[in-house]
Amino acid sequence: MPKLTRSGSPAPVLHDPRLNDPAQELVRTGDLAPADLESVLEVLESMRRWRQAERENSEASQRYMRLGASDMRALRMLIAAGNQKLPMTPSAMAGQLGISAASTTKLLDRLERGGHVVRRAHPDDRRSLVIEVTEETRHAARATVGREHARRFDVIAALSPEQRRTVADFFDAMAATAERDAV
Repeated sequence: MPKLTRSGSPAPVLHDPRLNDPAQELVRTGDLAPADLESVLEVLESMRRWRQAERENSEASQRYMRLGASDMRALRMLIAAGNQKLPMTPSAMAGQLGISAASTTKLLDRLERGGHVVRRAHPDDRRSLVIEVTEETRHAARATVGREHARRFDVIAALSPEQRRTVADFFDAMAATAERDAV
């Protein structure tokens, strides 16, 4: 039975190459036994569900904290730096986030206006500033993103060392597929 959308209409199957690439121009399925093909499709479906759940959790955290994706990335980085007692300057943030100094200033202005960060004098260089996350934001992030990360950690920790190695190798190989060919 086909899956249905929220409106009740049939949802298109997104990752079955038998339906989306029947001529096998991109995905060769002919050399797989039917059971192997089904297990590949099962993994792809699991990946789709994971991405969807991750996207929904990320969006919920952003709504809860009233922040955009780049703001959340910046806060995660600032929280990690604070936990490690590493002073984070605006220029270091720009480098870590891969954004310009001007974009970093705008981001920090936005986060400061929202009560998420404070700028303080650098402990070793009074000519520079460090950025710190406010306690309220630290607690809110812990209650959302932190708990989610803890649950993922527990799932991974429950695997055997061999299973973790297999999963890590799988994700490394998947990440390598994201490297785009020159068009």
